[in-house]
Amino acid sequence: MSIIELIKRLFRRMTPAERAATELADAELSRLEAQTAMEYAASVVGYQDTRIKRLRKFLSDLEKMT
Repeated sequence: MSIIELIKRLFRRMTPAERAATELADAELSRLEAQTAMEYAASVVGYQDTRIKRLRKFLSDLEKMT
């Protein structure tokens, strides 16, 4: 393939099927990124739940001492 053919290929209009395939790939990537964000958020919630439980126990133990 010559350089001119390569340049023509880069600047031509995509067919509807090519465009749909590109959009599908973008949508799948966006979904994976969203799933990653959900997993991270769920781990942060779990961390905060554990932290709250620990701090409540600490305060409860302090009250028992006084």
